[in-house]
Amino acid sequence: MKLAPAVHATETDTGMVLLDERSGRYWQLNPTGALILRTLLDGDTADDAARQLHHRHPGLDADQAGRDVTALVNNLLASGLVTS
Repeated sequence: MKLAPAVHATETDTGMVLLDERSGRYWQLNPTGALILRTLLDGDTADDAARQLHHRHPGLDADQAGRDVTALVNNLLASGLVTS
């Protein structure tokens, strides 16, 4: 997965901000969303991201972590912020 050509990411103290230059819109990711996106942008799989999420939040059910990753990926793809 990679950012769409007109999208730029910046790490913040509270997660990550994405700027879509096509629309001028900013997207704010919380620390969990930033962890997932960073993992995917580094070339890891959605399963890897779910494992990292579960590791960071041990009280989170592993299946729920997988669903959360899938939901974020689907939203990022549908918004045109990333490409697979």
